[in-house]
Amino acid sequence: MKIRTPLDRDDLKIRKKDRVLEVGSGHNPSYRSNVIVEKFIDTNYHRSGNVKLYPHQTFVNADGENLPFKDKEFDYVICTQVLEHVNDPVKFIHEQCRVAKRGYIETPSLIGEFLFPKVSHRWVILEIDAKLVLFEKSKMPGNYENNYGELFLNYLPYQSLPYKMLWLTEGNLMLNRYEWKDEIEFIVNPEDAYYSSFFNKKWNRGMSEKIFPPRSSSSEIFNLIRASLHLIKTKVNDKLNHHDSLSIEEYMKSKRYHSD
Repeated sequence: MKIRTPLDRDDLKIRKKDRVLEVGSGHNPSYRSNVIVEKFIDTNYHRSGNVKLYPHQTFVNADGENLPFKDKEFDYVICTQVLEHVNDPVKFIHEQCRVAKRGYIETPSLIGEFLFPKVSHRWVILEIDAKLVLFEKSKMPGNYENNYGELFLNYLPYQSLPYKMLWLTEGNLMLNRYEWKDEIEFIVNPEDAYYSSFFNKKWNRGMSEKIFPPRSSSSEIFNLIRASLHLIKTKVNDKLNHHDSLSIEEYMKSKRYHSD
């Protein structure tokens, strides 16, 4: 079940002694992860850069739909910007829940997919009623040719503080941020009108409020203060705890690599 919506992946409820798996970390792994799983080593078709790792991490070349680990081998699993790529989301999600007790899934939202679509994305995803609802992108109406990722992903987050605060205070505007325990509630290609209408109909006020519930003024102020403190904390931690990552080639030379 869903337990919360983190501000970002630096706001996860990972305990100090937790053993952490990360699936599909690509060019931007979390330093907290103990084990990294990556399916594709020789192509960047599904990511924005070459695979990176930190020296303390163990790397496993494997498919997220068939993870080579025991049941509940990990306390926590991180999976960011991967679910929208997979061939079989049912199998992929079940594997996350099988190998870990808790975890975090992050994907582009429906609005995010419109603004920065990727050819490699197979699924458009929304969180509705604490469920991840996946809709096959090939069945979606709309234009997915114009990619504004350079503006919304690579420029504004680093140049505009108000935009950064928007990301932190409206957690599901561009991304789905879903922290879970025990199991993940999800639906794939919904056929009933309630869920499917979010993907193929014009949103009315009720639909908008379902995804972005109205908040009181006090809640707005609280969220703004919380986001501000988190942003300051993240910046300070980045300055005090800078870590250099390795390329996959450097990692393999370190003889820490093994394949399953």
